[in-house]
Amino acid sequence: MKHNRLFFLSLASSILVILIAFFQWNLIEIITEFLMLPIWLVVFGFFIVITVKTILNLFKNKDWKPFTIQLLTTILWLFFPFTQVMLNLDFKMNKSEREEVVEMVEQGTLKPNVSYDSLLIHLPKKYDQLSKGGGEIVIEKNGNLILFFTYRGILDNFSGFVYSPNDKKPSQSDFDGDFKQIEKLDENWYFVGSY
Repeated sequence: MKHNRLFFLSLASSILVILIAFFQWNLIEIITEFLMLPIWLVVFGFFIVITVKTILNLFKNKDWKPFTIQLLTTILWLFFPFTQVMLNLDFKMNKSEREEVVEMVEQGTLKPNVSYDSLLIHLPKKYDQLSKGGGEIVIEKNGNLILFFTYRGILDNFSGFVYSPNDKKPSQSDFDGDFKQIEKLDENWYFVGSY
């Protein structure tokens, strides 16, 4: 009975770690980075405690199943690109809606509408899920590039999808960022990360 309990606890802790890995950026969007810290501590603390118990159980009872689950989860967590998979899904699933927004900006039906920043556009309710951190997009000063946030951090720590009408690669300093990552996703679309 005790062996079954440890097996189910190892399964539960592993599932929680994998769910956190997949959905951490969605959770950060909802509850902020500061409130995410206790969730990470609880989930990974639980996972570590169960891992230690599975190691002790392995030596004491020669029961490999719970330890194997923990080991596979650790390997998966370390080497599987959870964030990249979620970004690719987000880009592909929302590309056509983002292009609708781009078209509205280019036609002038969507203009900067945030009083404290002349480069920000707060998206209509129908589209506000397309840009994380408040549903706002940024128009580059030259008026050509449009940034949809995937993560809107603190100060210059942000990432997002950039639409470039002439398919010109964004420069490292566009949007007042310091891009460490600029990756072409599709024609006219780039992923940028400033951190």
